[in-house]
Amino acid sequence: MYPGFHAATQPDKPAVVMGRSGETITYRELDQGSARLAQLLYARGLRPGDKIALLAENHPRYYEVYWAAIRSGLYITAVSWRLAPDEAAYIVNDCGATAFISTAQQAATAVPMLGLIPGCPLRLMMDGASAGFESYEDAVHDYAAEPLAEQPRGEVMLYTSGTTGRPKGVKRPLSGRRIDDPGVIGVSTLERMMLGMDETSVYLCPAPLYHSAGLQWSIGAHELGGTVVLMEKFDAEEMLRLFERERVTHTQVVPTMLVRLLKLPEQTRRSYDVSSLTCVVHAAAPCPAEVKRQVIDWLGPIVSEYYAGTEGCGLTFISAAEWLEHPGSVGRPIIGIPRICGEDGTELAAGKTGLVYFERDESPFEYHGDPAKTRSSHHPEHPTWSTFGDIGYLDSGGYLYLTDRLAFTIISGGVNIYPAEIESCLIMHPKVADVAVFGLPDPEMGEYVHAVVQPAAGAGESPELAEELRGYMRERLAGYKVPRMVDFRGELPRAATGKLYKRQLREEYLAAQA
Repeated sequence: MYPGFHAATQPDKPAVVMGRSGETITYRELDQGSARLAQLLYARGLRPGDKIALLAENHPRYYEVYWAAIRSGLYITAVSWRLAPDEAAYIVNDCGATAFISTAQQAATAVPMLGLIPGCPLRLMMDGASAGFESYEDAVHDYAAEPLAEQPRGEVMLYTSGTTGRPKGVKRPLSGRRIDDPGVIGVSTLERMMLGMDETSVYLCPAPLYHSAGLQWSIGAHELGGTVVLMEKFDAEEMLRLFERERVTHTQVVPTMLVRLLKLPEQTRRSYDVSSLTCVVHAAAPCPAEVKRQVIDWLGPIVSEYYAGTEGCGLTFISAAEWLEHPGSVGRPIIGIPRICGEDGTELAAGKTGLVYFERDESPFEYHGDPAKTRSSHHPEHPTWSTFGDIGYLDSGGYLYLTDRLAFTIISGGVNIYPAEIESCLIMHPKVADVAVFGLPDPEMGEYVHAVVQPAAGAGESPELAEELRGYMRERLAGYKVPRMVDFRGELPRAATGKLYKRQLREEYLAAQA
């Protein structure tokens, strides 16, 4: 289903509620606004298979642009507002967008992009137009809020985060179906099956909408006819306020958000009514087992987890009850069959650690304009087996456990060391607010383990704290996993999604050693 269906059956129901301002967009308004923009895009020459790019903060009309593209047979690319102008322009050019939409708040990035995207003639800006842009509001005003004569279903074309290299567009073929065709299987199908969501659900999105999960899981709520509460920016206590104010039933978070919620004073956490919550689901990065256990103790057995990625290789899911029996697992497969393979591509037995592939009936994606990267993400002998690049193993019951990203595995003296395990240990220390662990060159061992810590408020930075943290880890980890060095930083480089830019951090240290 799509907003047009819900506009006919429940036109005045809130489709979107903005967290800070409380501004509400009804299903009627969402349907009409997306229809007007679809009419404009068609009038300006865009046809099925063409692309539009959107650079915006979590804005009330973000979903309007999304649904205009999807009901026009177009690809939509969400561009991170955190990028520099040349980085954002690279994505607009690489995806082949012929329409670019932004907001006045993003003018400092959007305006310098204009000279870098000559192949994108249609430029619209919301909330007031800077030079080189048309006013979005004026442009759509004169178009009828009516569906196009034909409404083929479009697709997202999102870009990988770039934490392990330059961003690449993940492109799937258009389905050839109409936007209102019954039986279309989308994220909403998974939300209903895994999370128990339906038209009565109130889904809180704390993530930036340029991120795959933030965008697509909230779009799934729209397909179901639920209400999306959109946070302009994540703040731990503000999230609790919104749980209470909007009677939120479902939310998706990343582990960093869970850590920040837990680090609020207990009195603060307990002062908000969160009894409306029926499911908190997390993904996107490894979650320390102790963090998850504490959240379950606080909120109850409603904390689920899934493992997936922008590429759509596969998906696993685990409920809180299952996790308590299989702590550390990311669950069993919902989409795809997990295959664990060694360096030579040989499939490994249960309990053996290797590269995680998912077997599908067909290859679900390609990296736009990069056939070599597409090939490298597939098994050399099984073209329908593809990987996100993670390391892990299956237990005898078919539950998947992740150990780390392949790109971040440290090899010291011939032994594989997985930074995620060390980070999960360190983050539980009360004087640690954030942590990154990676390998740096060592002439004898190949690499040594290096940790960079963001101290908790009031903890300070000192050699004594570094030794305290090393001692803490020695009590909990094998000696070879304990970082040789612990450095400190006021803040670690993280995306708004919570993903750590570890590659960027490591390269700074490598450059300093050169």
